[in-house]
Amino acid sequence: MLFSHISDTHLGLIQYGSEEREQDVYKAFNQAVDVSIKDHVDFVIFAGDIFHVPNPSGTAIVQMANALKRLKQNGIDSFFILGEHDISRIRNTPIPYVYHNLEFSRYIGQGKPILYKDVFLAGFDKIRKAEVAQYEEQFVAVDKAVSGHSGHKILVLHQGITEFNKFAGELQSTDLPKNFTYYAMGHLHDKEIKQFNHLNGPIAYPGSTELTINEGIKDVKKGFFEVDISGKEAKTSWIEVETRPQLSFKSEYHDLSKTIEEISEKITGQRKKPVVEIKIHGENIETENIQSQISRLNSLVLRCFWKIISKQISDSSVFLDKPNVIDDEMFRLSASALGSEQSARFAIKELLPVLASGEVKEACQIVVDSFEKFKKEAKN
Repeated sequence: MLFSHISDTHLGLIQYGSEEREQDVYKAFNQAVDVSIKDHVDFVIFAGDIFHVPNPSGTAIVQMANALKRLKQNGIDSFFILGEHDISRIRNTPIPYVYHNLEFSRYIGQGKPILYKDVFLAGFDKIRKAEVAQYEEQFVAVDKAVSGHSGHKILVLHQGITEFNKFAGELQSTDLPKNFTYYAMGHLHDKEIKQFNHLNGPIAYPGSTELTINEGIKDVKKGFFEVDISGKEAKTSWIEVETRPQLSFKSEYHDLSKTIEEISEKITGQRKKPVVEIKIHGENIETENIQSQISRLNSLVLRCFWKIISKQISDSSVFLDKPNVIDDEMFRLSASALGSEQSARFAIKELLPVLASGEVKEACQIVVDSFEKFKKEAKN
């Protein structure tokens, strides 16, 4: 038996305000679905952050619907949970529920295991760090419910695990139910898989299917997992999807012309025009000269960004100890400035993503909910 594990598709994301980048997100997602159909997988798991915002565009909704329809037409069932980007704080019904109600896909995010073709599937929607304690009993219950089953047991979560990323972690691997043979994760955007002695199967992050806003510009591969559970152990194969190249370069100001030539040679002839970033070091810098040099790349790139990096900045810990994800460094700096990891987590992990998406009402509701919770705790 074979299944696909796809996560963090962020349908509807429009990076840099670019229509081409919106289409890139859809194309990468559809590649994952099409490859799954070609490889005759038995089912597909979508591990959260299906959409980039809780109220996605009609185009994004139709893209997901068409993909689920293609899967159904090829006899492939699918299952999903919700990530933080799918869940509205204004108590709206999440859009993905529509697919469940129309029987295009099956929602499994409430922690109740279901038996499908001799495989137990259970999932939990995104759990905020402040709520983790409330789920301890549910984790014990779902573990007990599947413990007697001799076949495979798959747990689907949209969480950061501390052993993978200490900044984005809400749970430790020891918090997880122990009896599952595969932990289908979402939330972290880099591909990674680890096996722990205290768990019956691997914890696997396929990563996002395309680079998203908070990942920065970097040369990285994207894709998803196909997982073979024909035997006793879950065996993963990571499938790469074609994405638009995003490349970052460094240059001394006095070598900028030469660097531009080297970049031009490297990117000429690529199937998709890349997104390029150039970090420029030096003194007595003339921005007009930089603009003139950068313009030589205009016909070869989708977007080209540049920034001046002073010696003071390049010597700082931000660049000497560069994080894997921009969010991690923002969290570290915010915690230092606010003097509280809890306050930083609220600002960076909950409030900022909503504000960045232009969801002002959502952001206001988050602040109100947080204040009400603070008052309640203060009284107790």
